[in-house]
Amino acid sequence: MTKLPFYIEVLDMTEFSRMVCALERVPRTAFSFELDGKSIISVQMDLLKERSVNYYVYTEKNGHYLSYGFKAGKEDFDVVNTVSNPMYIYSPIVRVKSLPETLKPETTSPPEVVYQSIELEDLTSLIKLSYGFEESPFPLFVFPDGNKWNMGVFMNFNESDETSYFCHVKLDSEPAKPFLKYSSKDGAEPSFVSTVNDHGYSYLKVIKLKGKHPLVKL
Repeated sequence: MTKLPFYIEVLDMTEFSRMVCALERVPRTAFSFELDGKSIISVQMDLLKERSVNYYVYTEKNGHYLSYGFKAGKEDFDVVNTVSNPMYIYSPIVRVKSLPETLKPETTSPPEVVYQSIELEDLTSLIKLSYGFEESPFPLFVFPDGNKWNMGVFMNFNESDETSYFCHVKLDSEPAKPFLKYSSKDGAEPSFVSTVNDHGYSYLKVIKLKGKHPLVKL
């Protein structure tokens, strides 16, 4: 039986650009194609029981690269045809003419494969997990849950274990800024910030989804 991929929508192009470019040693490769008759840009971020978990955003812009950087203290991004600014990060966009059936999303039934939920005590615990086992830190995905917001990382603790987890904390309000700044040396509480320019600190990027994550079992 074909294991069709999952497609999860992020809030907007700002969130998508940050997801594929910010704090990455090598920018992730994105793919553009049509989904439900509309143009999207998508990237694979995880593998859940042999099914790829892809995140996407709708866009009308066409180009070969997604550029990302900071301008006047704010995130700046665009879809362009050339790599021209050495201060920016560029994610290559592979333009797919048409998807094969095996890469189209499942539409006939609700997903049976889900992430199990693990609620953590505080942001510091979440930060410790966010570095996982890779060189680049995991992004923090955030989405609403009633009057709270869930923010966390997706992990598989054991390659032989088929169960994957969403390790998260509950926030009282929506994060207003795109990065979580922290230090293991000064004892200060983690805080949400707009840029990653302060020296001596580490950062995690926060990615907002369009709505609740459909694969998380809370």
